[in-house]
Amino acid sequence: MAIEFTLNGQLLTLDVDPQMPLLWAIRDVAGLTGTKYGCGKALCGACNVHVDGQPVRSCSVPLSAVSGLAVTTIEGLSADGDHPLQRAWRELNVPQCGYCQPGQIMSAAALLERNPNPSDADIDMAMSGNICRCGTYTRIRKAIHRAAGGES
Repeated sequence: MAIEFTLNGQLLTLDVDPQMPLLWAIRDVAGLTGTKYGCGKALCGACNVHVDGQPVRSCSVPLSAVSGLAVTTIEGLSADGDHPLQRAWRELNVPQCGYCQPGQIMSAAALLERNPNPSDADIDMAMSGNICRCGTYTRIRKAIHRAAGGES
């Protein structure tokens, strides 16, 4: 069964098992490897993407659930990697190992879309489901404030 959806602004039709997790369709079929596999159980946030602007764990969403919807991955956040969050991440050297960072950035982008001037508590709440094994949470918060035009 063919599933049609928009991926990073491009209409895409995939003729695959509709129960395939969105993560594998993005990585293995569409060839976009920025979205990471972390736990496979929607617990860590490494696989976060946006579906119609809302952050979702792509490891637990069947491809059939995004039929007709718009999916945005880290590659689609900015054509040239110059989204304010991506700039702030680089300027503040947020990543240590970097594995969780695409999911972190996608969660942060969804937060800033709905709350362009978040408090520390807002950030902590929005980012609480994203695990960083390296513990860069303080730099993540600072980068979100910088991207929002606040703290540097």
